[in-house]
Parts: sequence; C-alpha cells; structure tokens
Amino acid sequence: MRDFRIALVFCFVFSGLAAQAGPAEDFQSLLDESWEWQLSNNPERASRLGDRRFNTEWTDMRLEAIEQRFEQQKIFLSRLRAVDSSALSDTAALNYDLFRRQLENSIDGHEFKDYLMPISQRGGVQSLESTAETLRLTNVKDYEDWLARMTKIESVIEQTTELMEEGRRTGYMSPKILMERLPNQISSQLVEDPEMSPFFKAFDNMPDSIGEEDKARIRQLAKVVIDKSIVPAYREFNNYFNETYLPASRATIGASSLPNGDAFYEYRTRLYTTTSMTPDEVHRLGLNEVKRIRDEMQLVIDELEFEGSFADFLEFLRTDPQFYYDTPEELFEGYLAVSKRIDPELVKLFGKLPRMPYGLRPIPDNIAPDTTTAYYNGPAADGSRPGYYYVNLYRPEVRPKYEMEVLSIHEAVPGHHLQIALQMELEDMPNFRKYSGFTAFSEGWGLYSESLGYEMGFYKDPYSKFGALTYDMWRAVRLVVDTGMHYKGWTRQQAIDFFKDNAAKQEADIINEIDRYISWPGQALAYKIGQLKMLELRKKAEQSLGDDFDIKAFHDALLGGGAVPMEILETRMNRWLAERLKIKAG
Repeated sequence: MRDFRIALVFCFVFSGLAAQAGPAEDFQSLLDESWEWQLSNNPERASRLGDRRFNTEWTDMRLEAIEQRFEQQKIFLSRLRAVDSSALSDTAALNYDLFRRQLENSIDGHEFKDYLMPISQRGGVQSLESTAETLRLTNVKDYEDWLARMTKIESVIEQTTELMEEGRRTGYMSPKILMERLPNQISSQLVEDPEMSPFFKAFDNMPDSIGEEDKARIRQLAKVVIDKSIVPAYREFNNYFNETYLPASRATIGASSLPNGDAFYEYRTRLYTTTSMTPDEVHRLGLNEVKRIRDEMQLVIDELEFEGSFADFLEFLRTDPQFYYDTPEELFEGYLAVSKRIDPELVKLFGKLPRMPYGLRPIPDNIAPDTTTAYYNGPAADGSRPGYYYVNLYRPEVRPKYEMEVLSIHEAVPGHHLQIALQMELEDMPNFRKYSGFTAFSEGWGLYSESLGYEMGFYKDPYSKFGALTYDMWRAVRLVVDTGMHYKGWTRQQAIDFFKDNAAKQEADIINEIDRYISWPGQALAYKIGQLKMLELRKKAEQSLGDDFDIKAFHDALLGGGAVPMEILETRMNRWLAERLKIKAG
C-alpha cells in the first residue's frame, strides 16, 4: 500500500512538471508546430525539401486561405511573445529573435497585398510543370502523386485568376511592360498533342525500375489529364489574360505607383537589406560604388591598351565574336568545364565543405527568353536530390565567355551551393533556419564569393577580370536602378541606359534584368549590402590578426551560423574575432 502511495505521489509530481513546461520546452514546441504548419500549407516547398507527404497537393491560394494563414501567423507571434526569452540559452535566444523577425516580416508585409499580383514573366501559374523538376520521381507512387497533383491544376488556375481579378478591382496590378511577355509563355501550354505539353516532359524518361506496363499506363493517364483538364484550363486562362487582365495592367513600373506604394518599397528595402537604410541612402551608396568600380574597370582597359572610350570598349565586348559560343551545346559544355575547374580549388579557402553535390542544367526553353542569365535551386533536405545550377542557353551569341567564371562561382561554388548546402547540414539548428534565411546574407555571400575567384586562380585573363568587375558593377547598378524605378520616379528606359552605360552585359540581358527588378521590388538591393558587410568584416579580421589570420577559419565561422541579418552576423564575427585575438595574445 505504501509503495502504491509513493508511486501515486511521483505521478502527480511528474504530471505537474509536464504541465508546467519551461520556456525552452514551450519555444521548441512552438517551432515544431510552426514548421509542420508551414509544410502542410506550402506543399510545393515540402516536396522540394524531400517531404513526400503532401505530394498530391498545391498551396491553397484562395483569398480566405491567405487570410487564415495571416491570422495563424499572428497567433504564432502572440504565443512566441508569451515565452520568456530571458530564460533561454544563448543559442535558443538567437533562434527566438530570428523566428520573431521572420514572423514580423511576414505579418508586416501582408498589408501591401503583393499576393494579388501572383504572376510575372519569371514564373507563375503558366509554368507549373517546372514543379516536377523539384520532385523525386523514382517509383510508381511518385508518378501517381504527380498525376494527382496535375488533376488539380484547374483549381490552381482558378484561384490565381481570382487573385488577379481582386487585384484588378483594387488597383494591385502588374506593369503592362512585363505582362506583354506572358502570352507566349501561356501559349506554350495550348497544345493539340498531349505529348507536346510541357507537362509530359516528366514522363519521357521514366526510370528502368518501373515496369513497361506501368510506364504505359502512367503515360496514358498523363495524356488524358493533359488533354481533358490541363489544356482546357489554360485555354480559359489564356482568354482571361489576353482579353481582360493584360489590357487593364498598369502603364507604370514602380512600386511607388501601387496603393501605399512608398511605404511598400520602404518595407521591402528593410526586408531585403536587413538594415534600417532608406531607399535614398541605398541609392547614394549605389552611385558611389558605381564610381569606384568604374575606376577599376578603366585600369583593365588601360592594361589592354585599348584605343577608344569606355563606351567603345563595352561595345567591343558585346560584338566581337571571339567572346561568344556559336551553339547552346558549346555554351553548356563551356559551363561544365568551368565548374570542373572550380571544384578542386575550394580546399584552399574552406575547412568545411558540403557533402551534397550539385549539377548543371539548362533553364527550361519556355521561360529562357524572359529570364536571367542563371539561377540556383537548392538540394532536397533528405539528400535525395542534389542542388542544381541552371544556365540560360537561349541565344548563345549574347552569353559572353568572359563572365562564365564569375557567374559559376556565384551560383554554384563557392557561392550559393556551398553556402546553402552547408547550412542544410548544420546540426542542432531548427528547420526554419536550416531551410530558409535572409537574402542579404545568401546573396551577399554569392557576391562576396565572386571576389574569391582571384584567390582560387581565376580571372587571370584581363577579359575575365573585366567580367568579374562587370558582375560587381552589375550589383552596384542594381542599388541605383532599383531605388530609381521604385522610389525616385525613373523610367524603365532610364534604368536600361544607366545599366548599359556602366556594364558590359548585352542589351537583351540588361532588359531582362531590369524587368526582373520591376517584378521583384527590393530584392536586388540585398547583394551589395551583404557583400560590403562581409568584406568589411574580413578586412577587420585581417588587420586585427595580421599573420595569424586564417582564411579557412574565417569562412567556416562566417558560414557556420547560417544565413542571418547583417547586424547579427557582425555580432557573431566580432565575438569570433575576440576569441581569436585572445588566443593570439596567449
């Protein structure tokens, strides 16, 4: 009897402790619940990360669903504020601050209703087939899940149309100059033969592990879904877009012309730079950077003993056949060769390299004419898919050889792939930090990494060196033209001319870049802001440590905390430097 009473007392004590979980447990529980909520509410992201549970679903983009997600984020923030952050460990307190910041950023941005402009020349409902490239299609169920998802595309298109209609009604309209690019993209979905549909591409090369009978059955089902559901839905959307939306799209280009537009762009400036800088301050910084880099570019021109003006040299680079490949195939092989030369050099600068590899892919043909030079997609979280560096092979005559080294360094290694893959492999870090981050860090690292090309033995040719400077100039120009168009009343042509006057990129590429900035206000500011902070931190460490400065240790420390806002990065690296100086002092 006595033993029973003792056991009963212990049961009450432990149940009481469980009911009174401490701040650390409350916070971890909130992180876990929020992460699961994020995956279930964004099935495409879950699929990209390798979580197959939601592979038959799309994100619910009904207006009421968007509002429900907004309200749920406010609930998460309220619960977060109820946690006593002062009782958390230093690591948990940092996670707390970053989680709070992400929630507040999302909640603050809701009022600007950019979700009412859900389609751009860079992607949207017109290119849903690209989702298949992020899936692991290895067995029958994977393909059946993708087929089930394909049957729901009609609903996705309907929801997108409803958002666009609400935007048309309330003044949240995309610029006409961008929307005029979309009819050709939409028309690529309007096929008579289902096998010619972009959606059928996923079924062309099915793995040998799937039997021929299953392959035939799955392909037949795909053709039926494309013919009876997908193509009719796109035909209806095509009519709506061309007859209703495109004629009503706005003549202006800047975010400032949207409802509450100035406040929207000021918010986006803070969001993407992770600083308190104003658009005017960013604009002035950009002008100063353009001047500095222009002077460095002139030194290269002088070294080449080129006879002519700066503008003449840029025209020479844009037009001389020696700088271009003749075919897309040659261009792709050139990118492969550059990547193979970069990989072995990483050990010079990094103590820790990611386990996950990356591959090279061409940008899909249906969006290549309207998108940028290259981009990167990260690996799956479960290791089932590598990262991919996508290159634009459309019109090789406008893709110069002298920028291939710097571009590959930025998009693949030691740029985006190295940073993102390493972050995904960090231990004891919550999922919201492993699989997301802050643009100023990730793009700042990509641009900072371009400068590492010199230390890895690249840019030896003066033209490649000029290419590296061109890419640095390109990001400086962004500070000027993005703020110019979205905040200071610049026209699209003003932005194109400023870009063309200062960088040796082809006009077609420049136009695509300018249109990208128009469609994505503020994002282009992140690169230079992040890069300059990282360069500043490195210079401080080099000057303080002298001969004891270890570039591998510096990079491992810089990347070892994942993507964080600039002021947190500075605090982390100052702490690292103080520890190094203590060791140096003995």
